[in-house]
Amino acid sequence: MLHTLRLISFLTTFVFLSACSTLAVDVPLVYKIDIDQGNVLTQDMVNQLRPNMTKRQVIYVLGSPLLIDPFTTNRWDYVYSVQPGGEDRFEDRIALFFAGENLIHVEGNLTPALNPAPPPPTEMTIEAPKRELKKTLYEMIVGVFSFDDD
Repeated sequence: MLHTLRLISFLTTFVFLSACSTLAVDVPLVYKIDIDQGNVLTQDMVNQLRPNMTKRQVIYVLGSPLLIDPFTTNRWDYVYSVQPGGEDRFEDRIALFFAGENLIHVEGNLTPALNPAPPPPTEMTIEAPKRELKKTLYEMIVGVFSFDDD
């Protein structure tokens, strides 16, 4: 009886281990996540930059800068780095230069387009045709009891 239980447990263990080894070959063992770092920068955001914008307006458009050099506060750096799961990393950089509180110059691999296309309209105008409205129930009841000649 004891030998039979050992044999059954050995065979059961063997079957489970062989099944696990075939699963390990078919299923990928490592999942690599996307890694985003820095300020999200898009061309649409950069196209909103204009000369003489104040620092506050720039923060409204792009967010707080990633780097502000404490020795030269007239330069702000924005960096956005993305590495999609296990692929090569790519980076967008932009440097903004200020004279006092006003933006004077933009450098980097994302620069404002000279004449960006206007954004597509989000509103639509529909003209409804005129129609004759029927009298409401209230108007019909009042009309029965009124002495107006219509």
